[in-house]
Amino acid sequence: MAQRIASLLPSVTEIACALGLGDRLVARSHECDYPPQVENLPAVTAGRLPPDAVTQAQVDQAVTEAAASGEALYEVDGALLASLAPDLVLTQSLCDVCAVDEDLVRRAVRHMDPPPPLVSLAPGRLDEVIASVGDVAHAAGVPEAGDRLIAQLAARLDAVRARVAGRTPVRVAAVEWLDPPWSAGHWVPDQVAAAGGEEVLIAPGARSARMTWDQVAAARPDVVVLMPCGLSLAQVMDLAGEVPPLPARVAAVDASGLFSRPGPRLVDGVEVLEAILHPQPGDAPPGDAWAWVDQPSGYTRKGR
Repeated sequence: MAQRIASLLPSVTEIACALGLGDRLVARSHECDYPPQVENLPAVTAGRLPPDAVTQAQVDQAVTEAAASGEALYEVDGALLASLAPDLVLTQSLCDVCAVDEDLVRRAVRHMDPPPPLVSLAPGRLDEVIASVGDVAHAAGVPEAGDRLIAQLAARLDAVRARVAGRTPVRVAAVEWLDPPWSAGHWVPDQVAAAGGEEVLIAPGARSARMTWDQVAAARPDVVVLMPCGLSLAQVMDLAGEVPPLPARVAAVDASGLFSRPGPRLVDGVEVLEAILHPQPGDAPPGDAWAWVDQPSGYTRKGR
């Protein structure tokens, strides 16, 4: 049973804590911030984006240039990681833009004596995210806790699907970057479908794709959901005014907590989408998870 765990991915840190393994974590990535107590752990990774890359357009340009030149966007403090002596290291191989890439972690682990086991996750669909809970649980030696958490998450998803069954699917355009706009791929179309929607920009499981706002509008969504990768609701709302007028209702969400990270809170994201797409009398008002975005007059939510 793993007693000292280094989690170098925010979603996996959330999975570990949801499995009751928070007290075994000895290291985190610089992006791990939930549950809040994990911020007390030493961060063994750091970002390498230029400090002047502040706006969405500047970050996109910096990432594009780094990819073209083969430069890594993150770094791992191998000496610090070794000093913390983990007996299990958790990382990812899905996206080198969103988190430290697997090769960097493998190089750091290779120099430890002895090298600890490394588990790398790459879930691309919502069901794969749920299954990855079991992967972490088995690697940490707590398979029963994994089975319980998977059952709880699956039951919540089934409850949402039952509530929206028979309702007309709402056409949704989920956008994971705003300047330039990118469609939200991987598990997001599955989240939309589970909540009674139909994603109109991209197929389930497909990688996110760069597009234009004209393309977003041409897809004829009923609702556009702004979920820039890694941003909180407050941050998304600060940027929402830069989105051009769209012939649809526009919502902003807590992207970092509920949509960007392939962990347990994706199910919370499905429940939020249900409230956006199929509101019911007595629903709680939008809170810190989502909000409607005001647009210029003349643009209304079509067909609703």
